[in-house]
Amino acid sequence: MNSAGMVSCLETEEKTIRCLFGTDGVRDVANRGAMTPEMALRLGRSFVLFLTERGFPRPRIAVGRDTRRSGRMLEAALSAGMASAGAEVSLLGVMTTPGVSFAVRRMGLTGGAVISASHNPAEYNGIKFLDFEGKKLPDELEGSIEEYMGDNLTDDWRPTGASIGDIRDASCMIGEYVDRIVSLWEDESPFPPDGVVDCAHGAAVEAASRIFRKLGKDWRIIGDQPDGLNINEGVGVMNISHLADSVKKHGVPIGIAYDGDADRALLVDGRGRVLNGDIMLWVLARWLSRHDRLGSGVVATVMSNMALEEHLGREGVKVFRCQVGDRYVMDAMSREGARLGGEQSGHIILSDYVTTGDGLCTGLLFLRACVELEEEIDTLVDRFSPYPQLLRNVDFSRDADLCGNFIREISLEAESMLQGAGRVLIRPSGTEPLMRILVEARDRGLMEMVSEKLVDAIKSRCGSQGTWPGR
Repeated sequence: MNSAGMVSCLETEEKTIRCLFGTDGVRDVANRGAMTPEMALRLGRSFVLFLTERGFPRPRIAVGRDTRRSGRMLEAALSAGMASAGAEVSLLGVMTTPGVSFAVRRMGLTGGAVISASHNPAEYNGIKFLDFEGKKLPDELEGSIEEYMGDNLTDDWRPTGASIGDIRDASCMIGEYVDRIVSLWEDESPFPPDGVVDCAHGAAVEAASRIFRKLGKDWRIIGDQPDGLNINEGVGVMNISHLADSVKKHGVPIGIAYDGDADRALLVDGRGRVLNGDIMLWVLARWLSRHDRLGSGVVATVMSNMALEEHLGREGVKVFRCQVGDRYVMDAMSREGARLGGEQSGHIILSDYVTTGDGLCTGLLFLRACVELEEEIDTLVDRFSPYPQLLRNVDFSRDADLCGNFIREISLEAESMLQGAGRVLIRPSGTEPLMRILVEARDRGLMEMVSEKLVDAIKSRCGSQGTWPGR
């Protein structure tokens, strides 16, 4: 696995080891490893065969991409592979991930594909698939698609004549997506008169520009000059200080930033302070609850701050925890009957409105919630008052199984030291040979003391020479 968190375990183009799909589809440096045109073509054919053998003899698939230079190259290969296996392909052009999800549902298609590496630098790209509801595929279905990569049937599946698929332009769908997002703002609520939107030179540029032109005439759009090589570069959620500086420079009360494919959003207040996913969940939960649209509660990941549970507990709202990853948030929402969930990083899912994280939807509904709740945006950070958190990384080289019991034991000891006024989370990194140690407590001194003890214990027991177990 490389430094950007992509999985690339290919021995050859023909032989694929079961780890092609990572936590968010297939991702790698474009034109190398797992993200060559040849691999994109095979992925397209495999996805169509996967759908065909599950009862969709003529799959209809929407394909969207972000603004990376490699996007057109991979789009051509992926769509060619799909058409060669008999699929009808609708090319959306530059479209956000949630925009592709919307198009799949709106057009009544069999599935979708997104060509994007989200928040990663421009030299990377990726491919992820969506089902007929516009939802990301679960791990087991991605594994099934991957199995077709090494199946001879994938190469033998060669429709001819009228059975060959077709490729059509469907770039007009961006207009319908924009109209859908604009419709989320009800006419009786006055739209905030000014603010800043940072599009990260990514897939949101066209959609966001249209949306905020319709809703807010004085909103400034930045990060809106994509050249194929500057996506996420010094802008967007990965460089939130750019938005903060712009908000303070222009003296506006709010700013919204997206990542490369706009499936998540972060905000800053008028003082340039970040309103992260926890704060958004806190506000949105109270708003949805007022309208009786919250369901059983809110799903948050293990990384969310204890202050979220504390605040929502006072409102009688239950918080369900799940592992990190927006697909796991969605799974937990479905399982628990919750209609709101998300991550600190800005992946927010409002299931009454979308079937995946949608940064444009999130930002707009957060603003609407603040207006209807009469929230003073500049006071949110102070009122949320998150528990101090300390996240430290320890080089971890022994087999995880040998240290598992030890880590459980010291975690319990640390929890007892915190006496219910904090928590501990110790987990291996999914991308590096590191053990991540998170300690959270109201008492900063206690937090630092517990963190130091945990780091020293893990270094002495599990940090010596050995073999990192991988993912």
